[in-house]
Order: sequence, then C-alpha cells, then structure tokens
Amino acid sequence: MDYLDKVLEKLKEWGRKLIEILLGPEPEPEPELIPIPVKEPSRRRHH
Repeated sequence: MDYLDKVLEKLKEWGRKLIEILLGPEPEPEPELIPIPVKEPSRRRHH
C-alpha cells in the first residue's frame, strides 16, 4: 500500500503542475483588455 500511496502523490503533483502550466499559477483578468466607456465632455456642455 505504501507504494500505491507514493504513486498517487506523484500523480497529484503532476496534475497540479499541468494545471499551473495550462492556466498559469494565478489566472487573473488583465485590466488593459477591459474596455472602459468614456463619456465625452463635449456632449455634457453644449454651447
């Protein structure tokens, strides 16, 4: 049983490493890619 436990631990490690490689260690959205609506000041003040 000890051998099986070691094999399972190795498989878990490899699984974690694979996920980190595929998704990155900390997947977070980049703020640069998010479009921010900008109101034009010319529309607010009408001459």
